[in-house]
Amino acid sequence: MPQAATPPKAPLFRSTQPETALRQPLTPASAFRTPTPAVVNTKAASPFRKDLQISDEEFLQLRDFIYQQCGIFIAENRKYLVENRLSNRIKDLNLKSYNEYYNFLRFDASRKTELNKLFEVVTTNETSFYRNPPQLEVFQKNVLPEILDQCRQKGQKKLRIWSAGCSTGEEPYTLAIILHEVLRSEIHSWDIKITANDLSEAVLAAARRGIYSEYALRTTPKSIVDTYFVKEDNIYKIKPELKNIISFGQINLSDKEQLRRVEKSQIVFCRNVIIYFDDEMKRKVINAFYDNLEVNGALLIGHSESLHNISRAFQLEHFKGTIVYRKLA
Repeated sequence: MPQAATPPKAPLFRSTQPETALRQPLTPASAFRTPTPAVVNTKAASPFRKDLQISDEEFLQLRDFIYQQCGIFIAENRKYLVENRLSNRIKDLNLKSYNEYYNFLRFDASRKTELNKLFEVVTTNETSFYRNPPQLEVFQKNVLPEILDQCRQKGQKKLRIWSAGCSTGEEPYTLAIILHEVLRSEIHSWDIKITANDLSEAVLAAARRGIYSEYALRTTPKSIVDTYFVKEDNIYKIKPELKNIISFGQINLSDKEQLRRVEKSQIVFCRNVIIYFDDEMKRKVINAFYDNLEVNGALLIGHSESLHNISRAFQLEHFKGTIVYRKLA
Protein backbone atom coordinates (compact mmCIF):
# COMPACT_ATOMS: atom_id res chain seq x y z
CA MET A 1 0.00 0.00 0.00
CA PRO A 2 1.17 3.63 -0.38
CA GLN A 3 3.50 4.53 2.45
CA ALA A 4 3.01 8.31 2.40
CA ALA A 5 -0.54 8.85 1.33
CA THR A 6 -1.84 12.31 2.10
CA PRO A 7 -4.28 12.12 5.00
CA PRO A 8 -7.82 12.86 3.86
CA LYS A 9 -9.10 16.29 4.64
CA ALA A 10 -12.65 15.10 4.92
CA PRO A 11 -13.67 12.72 7.71
CA LEU A 12 -13.35 9.07 6.77
CA PHE A 13 -16.95 8.36 7.65
CA ARG A 14 -19.06 11.07 6.11
CA SER A 15 -22.67 11.58 7.02
CA THR A 16 -25.05 9.69 4.78
CA GLN A 17 -28.77 9.19 4.63
CA PRO A 18 -29.70 6.12 6.67
CA GLU A 19 -30.19 2.95 4.67
CA THR A 20 -33.77 1.91 4.04
CA ALA A 21 -34.60 -0.61 6.74
CA LEU A 22 -35.34 -4.06 5.48
CA ARG A 23 -38.88 -5.16 6.22
CA GLN A 24 -39.21 -7.65 9.05
CA PRO A 25 -41.16 -10.53 7.52
CA LEU A 26 -42.83 -13.32 9.44
CA THR A 27 -40.45 -15.61 7.56
CA PRO A 28 -37.19 -14.98 5.71
CA ALA A 29 -39.02 -14.40 2.45
CA SER A 30 -37.24 -11.10 1.89
CA ALA A 31 -34.55 -12.98 0.02
CA PHE A 32 -36.59 -11.70 -2.89
CA ARG A 33 -36.46 -7.93 -3.09
CA THR A 34 -39.62 -7.37 -5.14
CA PRO A 35 -42.27 -5.73 -2.91
CA THR A 36 -45.04 -8.00 -1.74
CA PRO A 37 -48.67 -6.99 -2.25
CA ALA A 38 -50.63 -6.77 1.00
CA VAL A 39 -52.77 -9.75 0.00
CA VAL A 40 -51.72 -12.32 -2.56
CA ASN A 41 -53.88 -15.18 -3.75
CA THR A 42 -51.41 -18.08 -4.05
CA LYS A 43 -53.70 -19.72 -6.63
CA ALA A 44 -53.72 -16.68 -8.88
CA ALA A 45 -52.12 -16.83 -12.29
CA SER A 46 -48.59 -15.51 -12.62
CA PRO A 47 -48.25 -11.85 -13.68
CA PHE A 48 -44.99 -12.79 -15.42
CA ARG A 49 -45.27 -15.95 -17.55
CA LYS A 50 -48.64 -17.17 -18.77
CA ASP A 51 -47.21 -20.31 -20.36
CA LEU A 52 -45.46 -21.75 -17.30
CA GLN A 53 -47.27 -21.64 -13.97
CA ILE A 54 -46.35 -23.30 -10.71
CA SER A 55 -48.90 -25.37 -8.81
CA ASP A 56 -49.23 -25.26 -5.04
CA GLU A 57 -47.67 -28.71 -4.79
CA GLU A 58 -44.72 -27.77 -7.00
CA PHE A 59 -44.16 -24.61 -4.99
CA LEU A 60 -44.10 -26.51 -1.70
CA GLN A 61 -41.67 -29.07 -3.12
CA LEU A 62 -39.26 -26.39 -4.31
CA ARG A 63 -39.73 -24.23 -1.21
CA ASP A 64 -38.84 -27.15 1.08
CA PHE A 65 -35.94 -28.18 -1.15
CA ILE A 66 -34.44 -24.67 -1.05
CA TYR A 67 -34.81 -24.57 2.73
CA GLN A 68 -33.09 -27.95 3.12
CA GLN A 69 -30.23 -26.89 0.87
CA CYS A 70 -29.39 -23.45 2.24
CA GLY A 71 -31.75 -22.53 5.10
CA ILE A 72 -33.61 -19.80 3.17
CA PHE A 73 -37.35 -20.06 3.77
CA ILE A 74 -39.84 -18.62 1.27
CA ALA A 75 -43.36 -17.89 2.45
CA GLU A 76 -46.42 -18.92 0.48
CA ASN A 77 -47.27 -15.32 -0.34
CA ARG A 78 -44.03 -15.24 -2.36
CA LYS A 79 -45.07 -18.10 -4.59
CA TYR A 80 -45.39 -15.90 -7.67
CA LEU A 81 -41.76 -14.77 -7.23
CA VAL A 82 -40.51 -18.36 -7.22
CA GLU A 83 -42.47 -18.84 -10.41
CA ASN A 84 -40.94 -15.75 -11.98
CA ARG A 85 -37.34 -16.32 -10.92
CA LEU A 86 -37.18 -20.04 -11.75
CA SER A 87 -39.07 -19.92 -15.04
CA ASN A 88 -35.94 -18.77 -16.87
CA ARG A 89 -33.95 -21.68 -15.46
CA ILE A 90 -36.61 -24.12 -16.64
CA LYS A 91 -36.57 -22.55 -20.09
CA ASP A 92 -32.76 -22.66 -20.30
CA LEU A 93 -32.77 -26.36 -19.39
CA ASN A 94 -35.52 -27.16 -21.90
CA LEU A 95 -37.76 -28.55 -19.18
CA LYS A 96 -41.54 -28.47 -19.27
CA SER A 97 -42.59 -27.90 -15.66
CA TYR A 98 -41.49 -26.97 -12.16
CA ASN A 99 -41.86 -30.61 -11.19
CA GLU A 100 -39.34 -31.57 -13.87
CA TYR A 101 -37.01 -28.87 -12.53
CA TYR A 102 -37.40 -30.23 -9.00
CA ASN A 103 -36.46 -33.72 -10.20
CA PHE A 104 -33.56 -32.26 -12.18
CA LEU A 105 -32.22 -30.67 -8.98
CA ARG A 106 -32.51 -33.98 -7.16
CA PHE A 107 -31.32 -36.54 -9.69
CA ASP A 108 -29.62 -35.09 -12.79
CA ALA A 109 -25.89 -35.65 -13.24
CA SER A 110 -25.36 -31.87 -13.46
CA ARG A 111 -27.48 -31.08 -10.40
CA LYS A 112 -24.55 -29.56 -8.46
CA THR A 113 -23.98 -26.98 -11.18
CA GLU A 114 -27.67 -26.18 -11.31
CA LEU A 115 -27.81 -25.91 -7.52
CA ASN A 116 -25.35 -23.00 -7.76
CA LYS A 117 -27.65 -21.39 -10.33
CA LEU A 118 -30.55 -21.85 -7.93
CA PHE A 119 -28.58 -20.17 -5.14
CA GLU A 120 -27.92 -17.19 -7.40
CA VAL A 121 -31.64 -16.84 -8.05
CA VAL A 122 -32.81 -16.97 -4.42
CA THR A 123 -30.15 -14.82 -2.77
CA THR A 124 -29.91 -11.04 -2.66
CA ASN A 125 -26.60 -9.35 -3.48
CA GLU A 126 -27.32 -5.66 -3.05
CA THR A 127 -24.27 -4.10 -1.41
CA SER A 128 -21.68 -1.33 -1.66
CA PHE A 129 -18.34 -0.23 -0.22
CA TYR A 130 -18.51 1.45 3.20
CA ARG A 131 -22.07 0.31 3.71
CA ASN A 132 -23.51 1.43 7.06
CA PRO A 133 -20.81 4.02 7.95
CA PRO A 134 -21.79 4.34 11.65
CA GLN A 135 -21.11 0.64 12.23
CA LEU A 136 -17.82 0.75 10.33
CA GLU A 137 -16.75 3.79 12.33
CA VAL A 138 -17.30 1.82 15.54
CA PHE A 139 -15.34 -1.05 14.03
CA GLN A 140 -12.43 1.23 13.06
CA LYS A 141 -12.29 3.35 16.20
CA ASN A 142 -13.31 0.88 18.92
CA VAL A 143 -13.48 -2.81 18.01
CA LEU A 144 -10.41 -3.15 15.81
CA PRO A 145 -7.91 -1.14 17.93
CA GLU A 146 -8.92 -3.07 21.07
CA ILE A 147 -8.39 -6.45 19.40
CA LEU A 148 -5.10 -5.34 17.82
CA ASP A 149 -3.87 -4.23 21.25
CA GLN A 150 -4.81 -7.62 22.72
CA CYS A 151 -2.78 -9.32 20.00
CA ARG A 152 0.23 -7.08 20.66
CA GLN A 153 0.04 -7.78 24.40
CA LYS A 154 0.17 -11.51 23.67
CA GLY A 155 3.10 -10.99 21.36
CA GLN A 156 1.10 -12.49 18.49
CA LYS A 157 0.49 -10.20 15.55
CA LYS A 158 -2.04 -12.54 14.01
CA LEU A 159 -5.50 -11.35 13.03
CA ARG A 160 -8.34 -13.37 11.53
CA ILE A 161 -11.60 -11.83 10.32
CA TRP A 162 -14.53 -13.76 8.84
CA SER A 163 -16.86 -12.05 6.37
CA ALA A 164 -19.78 -14.50 6.14
CA GLY A 165 -22.06 -13.57 3.27
CA CYS A 166 -19.52 -11.42 1.44
CA SER A 167 -21.52 -11.11 -1.81
CA THR A 168 -19.47 -9.47 -4.59
CA GLY A 169 -16.66 -8.49 -2.21
CA GLU A 170 -17.45 -4.94 -1.16
CA GLU A 171 -17.55 -5.83 2.56
CA PRO A 172 -14.23 -7.73 2.87
CA TYR A 173 -12.44 -5.19 0.69
CA THR A 174 -13.81 -2.40 2.89
CA LEU A 175 -12.47 -4.22 5.95
CA ALA A 176 -9.09 -4.61 4.24
CA ILE A 177 -9.02 -0.87 3.53
CA ILE A 178 -9.81 -0.07 7.16
CA LEU A 179 -7.01 -2.40 8.30
CA HIS A 180 -4.57 -0.52 6.06
CA GLU A 181 -5.85 2.81 7.32
CA VAL A 182 -5.43 1.79 10.97
CA LEU A 183 -2.14 -0.10 10.78
CA ARG A 184 -0.46 1.91 7.99
CA SER A 185 3.12 0.68 7.47
CA GLU A 186 2.82 -1.64 10.50
CA ILE A 187 0.50 -3.90 8.50
CA HIS A 188 3.52 -5.56 6.85
CA SER A 189 4.57 -7.03 10.21
CA TRP A 190 1.17 -8.66 10.78
CA ASP A 191 -0.18 -12.05 9.76
CA ILE A 192 -3.65 -11.01 8.54
CA LYS A 193 -6.31 -13.03 6.77
CA ILE A 194 -9.89 -12.11 5.94
CA THR A 195 -11.95 -15.22 5.12
CA ALA A 196 -14.74 -14.13 2.78
CA ASN A 197 -17.52 -16.61 2.05
CA ASP A 198 -20.78 -16.65 0.15
CA LEU A 199 -23.30 -19.19 -1.07
CA SER A 200 -23.13 -18.10 -4.71
CA GLU A 201 -20.13 -18.99 -6.87
CA ALA A 202 -21.11 -16.26 -9.33
CA VAL A 203 -20.75 -13.44 -6.81
CA LEU A 204 -17.50 -14.96 -5.51
CA ALA A 205 -16.08 -14.89 -9.03
CA ALA A 206 -16.97 -11.20 -9.23
CA ALA A 207 -15.39 -10.59 -5.82
CA ARG A 208 -12.14 -12.24 -6.87
CA ARG A 209 -11.97 -10.03 -9.97
CA GLY A 210 -12.20 -6.93 -7.79
CA ILE A 211 -13.57 -4.68 -10.54
CA TYR A 212 -16.36 -2.25 -9.66
CA SER A 213 -18.51 0.51 -11.07
CA GLU A 214 -18.80 3.99 -9.64
CA TYR A 215 -22.17 3.02 -8.19
CA ALA A 216 -20.54 0.43 -5.89
CA LEU A 217 -18.40 3.26 -4.48
CA ARG A 218 -21.29 5.65 -3.91
CA THR A 219 -20.79 5.72 -0.11
CA THR A 220 -16.98 5.68 -0.19
CA PRO A 221 -14.88 8.77 0.64
CA LYS A 222 -13.05 10.08 -2.44
CA SER A 223 -9.68 9.94 -0.65
CA ILE A 224 -10.19 6.21 -0.09
CA VAL A 225 -11.11 5.63 -3.72
CA ASP A 226 -8.02 7.53 -4.88
CA THR A 227 -5.74 5.54 -2.56
CA TYR A 228 -6.97 1.96 -2.93
CA PHE A 229 -8.43 1.78 -6.44
CA VAL A 230 -7.05 2.12 -9.95
CA LYS A 231 -9.49 3.86 -12.28
CA GLU A 232 -9.62 2.70 -15.88
CA ASP A 233 -12.26 4.45 -17.97
CA ASN A 234 -15.51 3.90 -16.03
CA ILE A 235 -14.33 1.03 -13.82
CA TYR A 236 -12.38 0.84 -10.58
CA LYS A 237 -9.93 -1.96 -9.83
CA ILE A 238 -8.97 -3.03 -6.31
CA LYS A 239 -5.23 -2.71 -5.65
CA PRO A 240 -3.28 -5.97 -5.04
CA GLU A 241 -2.40 -5.14 -1.43
CA LEU A 242 -6.08 -5.53 -0.53
CA LYS A 243 -6.56 -8.74 -2.48
CA ASN A 244 -3.52 -10.31 -0.84
CA ILE A 245 -5.10 -10.52 2.62
CA ILE A 246 -8.50 -11.90 1.52
CA SER A 247 -9.38 -15.53 0.83
CA PHE A 248 -12.67 -16.02 -1.04
CA GLY A 249 -14.54 -19.32 -0.92
CA GLN A 250 -18.02 -20.80 -1.15
CA ILE A 251 -19.83 -21.75 2.03
CA ASN A 252 -23.32 -22.91 2.87
CA LEU A 253 -24.27 -21.58 6.29
CA SER A 254 -26.63 -24.52 6.78
CA ASP A 255 -23.71 -26.98 6.51
CA LYS A 256 -22.26 -27.59 9.99
CA GLU A 257 -19.12 -29.27 8.67
CA GLN A 258 -18.28 -26.35 6.42
CA LEU A 259 -18.77 -23.94 9.31
CA ARG A 260 -16.47 -25.96 11.56
CA ARG A 261 -13.68 -25.80 8.99
CA VAL A 262 -13.49 -21.99 9.06
CA GLU A 263 -10.36 -20.84 10.90
CA LYS A 264 -10.92 -19.34 14.36
CA SER A 265 -11.54 -15.59 14.16
CA GLN A 266 -11.32 -12.55 16.40
CA ILE A 267 -13.99 -10.72 14.39
CA VAL A 268 -17.00 -12.00 12.46
CA PHE A 269 -19.05 -9.85 10.09
CA CYS A 270 -22.39 -11.31 8.97
CA ARG A 271 -24.55 -8.42 7.82
CA ASN A 272 -27.96 -8.67 6.15
CA VAL A 273 -27.82 -12.46 5.93
CA ILE A 274 -29.66 -13.98 8.89
CA ILE A 275 -32.75 -11.95 8.08
CA TYR A 276 -33.42 -14.54 5.37
CA PHE A 277 -33.51 -17.42 7.87
CA ASP A 278 -36.16 -18.72 10.21
CA ASP A 279 -35.40 -18.75 13.95
CA GLU A 280 -34.11 -22.32 13.99
CA MET A 281 -31.63 -21.60 11.21
CA LYS A 282 -30.62 -18.31 12.84
CA ARG A 283 -29.76 -20.13 16.08
CA LYS A 284 -27.62 -22.69 14.24
CA VAL A 285 -25.68 -20.02 12.39
CA ILE A 286 -25.21 -17.71 15.38
CA ASN A 287 -24.06 -20.65 17.52
CA ALA A 288 -21.51 -21.47 14.81
CA PHE A 289 -20.23 -17.88 14.90
CA TYR A 290 -19.95 -18.04 18.68
CA ASP A 291 -17.95 -21.27 18.48
CA ASN A 292 -15.71 -19.77 15.80
CA LEU A 293 -14.86 -16.61 17.75
CA GLU A 294 -11.86 -16.37 20.03
CA VAL A 295 -12.50 -15.16 23.59
CA ASN A 296 -13.12 -11.38 23.53
CA GLY A 297 -13.97 -11.70 19.84
CA ALA A 298 -16.68 -9.54 18.27
CA LEU A 299 -19.68 -10.31 16.05
CA LEU A 300 -21.22 -7.56 13.92
CA ILE A 301 -24.54 -8.10 12.13
CA GLY A 302 -26.81 -5.93 9.97
CA HIS A 303 -28.34 -2.80 11.43
CA SER A 304 -31.87 -4.17 10.89
CA GLU A 305 -31.03 -7.56 12.41
CA SER A 306 -31.14 -8.64 16.04
CA LEU A 307 -30.22 -11.61 18.21
CA HIS A 308 -33.22 -11.02 20.46
CA ASN A 309 -34.76 -14.41 21.26
CA ILE A 310 -32.00 -16.03 19.20
CA SER A 311 -28.96 -16.09 21.51
CA ARG A 312 -28.02 -14.92 25.00
CA ALA A 313 -24.44 -16.12 24.74
CA PHE A 314 -23.03 -12.72 23.77
CA GLN A 315 -22.36 -9.62 25.84
CA LEU A 316 -23.97 -6.62 24.15
CA GLU A 317 -21.91 -3.45 23.74
CA HIS A 318 -23.99 -0.45 22.71
CA PHE A 319 -22.50 2.29 20.57
CA LYS A 320 -24.13 5.15 18.69
CA GLY A 321 -25.58 3.60 15.57
CA THR A 322 -24.65 -0.03 16.23
CA ILE A 323 -24.41 -2.94 18.64
CA VAL A 324 -21.34 -5.14 19.00
CA TYR A 325 -21.88 -8.71 20.21
CA ARG A 326 -18.91 -9.80 22.30
CA LYS A 327 -17.86 -13.33 23.25
CA LEU A 328 -16.49 -13.12 26.78
CA ALA A 329 -15.94 -16.81 27.58
